[in-house]
Amino acid sequence: MSDNVYLFVPNLIGYGRIVLAIMSFWFMPYDPTRATLCYLSSALLDSLDGHAARLLGQSSKFGAMLDMLTDRCATMCLLVVLSQFYPSYMILFQLSMSLDIASHWLFMHSTMMKGSQSHKAIDLSGNPILRQYYTKPVLFVMCSGNELFYSMLYLLHFNYGPTLLFGIGLWQLICVLTFPIAAVKSAISAVHLYAASANIVAIDVAEREGRLKDN
Repeated sequence: MSDNVYLFVPNLIGYGRIVLAIMSFWFMPYDPTRATLCYLSSALLDSLDGHAARLLGQSSKFGAMLDMLTDRCATMCLLVVLSQFYPSYMILFQLSMSLDIASHWLFMHSTMMKGSQSHKAIDLSGNPILRQYYTKPVLFVMCSGNELFYSMLYLLHFNYGPTLLFGIGLWQLICVLTFPIAAVKSAISAVHLYAASANIVAIDVAEREGRLKDN
């Protein structure tokens, strides 16, 4: 009897992430506390499904795609809200959305074309920046910092958060501290786009050379 991939534990966690993300979208216009809790809970579960997949031997291409799409769609929907809250910066949010989606989609597609199970499976011959990026500590800091930055921007639309020293609000402080991480992550998305393009072009060249040899 074949495994039911849909019911793999990491994929069940993935469905839970989707539910939490949708709940956060529902609350975003009027309830920042619930919206942020749901959104960040969905983001934190991203690390749990990966551990479950490795521990239970339930890694799957479907799970990898589900994971990536949930991340991208959740971030995109938050950026849509931020574009409404901060219309003067809409072009930056639009560029961020476009770069994030295009780079990850192309990179995922290129890794699948090369036969990798996940876009996180960077081999030793791959791009050195991405190889370092996909180590567990760096990846966690980058993803967490990026989500925190956008979440704090969202909360700042409503209030500055608990007041700290010198009258600085907690949301303001976290936003300032995580901005460099978000900026670096956007730069790495550009590297993703370049690396994916290079991979697909290399596949094209190899296939063309193979056809020429056959003829």
